[in-house]
Amino acid sequence: MIELRPFSTLGGADHGWLKAHHHFSFADYHDPHRMNWGSVRVWNDDTIAPKSGFPTHPHKDMEIITYVRKGAITHKDSLGNQGRTIAGDVQVMSAGSGIYHSEYNMEDEVTQIFQIWILPTSRGSQPSWGTRPFPKGDRAGKFVTLASGIANETDALPIRTNARVLGATLKAGESTTYALGAGRNAYLVPATGCVEIDGIRVNARDGVAIRDVDSFTVTASDNSEIILVDAA
Repeated sequence: MIELRPFSTLGGADHGWLKAHHHFSFADYHDPHRMNWGSVRVWNDDTIAPKSGFPTHPHKDMEIITYVRKGAITHKDSLGNQGRTIAGDVQVMSAGSGIYHSEYNMEDEVTQIFQIWILPTSRGSQPSWGTRPFPKGDRAGKFVTLASGIANETDALPIRTNARVLGATLKAGESTTYALGAGRNAYLVPATGCVEIDGIRVNARDGVAIRDVDSFTVTASDNSEIILVDAA
């Protein structure tokens, strides 16, 4: 099963400082057919105006992965963590038993992010936060794991769930094949560019929900930057 979800069909809202698009039901957007994909609960495509952002608010029992597409996001939380994550890099917050945090675009340009929420495999754990760079050159022509809760995948940011978040950069004409396997759910979004997946054209910011396939091949029509979640 490979289901295209065009960007134009996503939910969303324009708050002035925030232009949000929701791949799954979120806030005031509700679609009973788009509640989750496996353990993936949220995939938000957010554009945040300069010098604005999300004031301090709580989270609990959720793995929250932020992929910065443009600009930078500045994080501060109740554990004392502070950090700035720039375009192409990733931050992860395991909300666990509870955490308060803020996220601001302190830059002079808009910041664009994908924020992905994945249900954890256990509840009530100690909250944590981390960020790290992932040079785009290291994922040229292939998927590289950015965050993972899969055993022995230690060269990535840790998350507490049976899932992995991957990124790839493909030049026009390049292809890469991903082995998914039984019982797994993949959700893929090109941050930039255009790709084809088994003959289906996927434009930038479209979503593709995939399951019940052993593998699938992604071919870039344009130079493309791709984010993929593989989850139980």
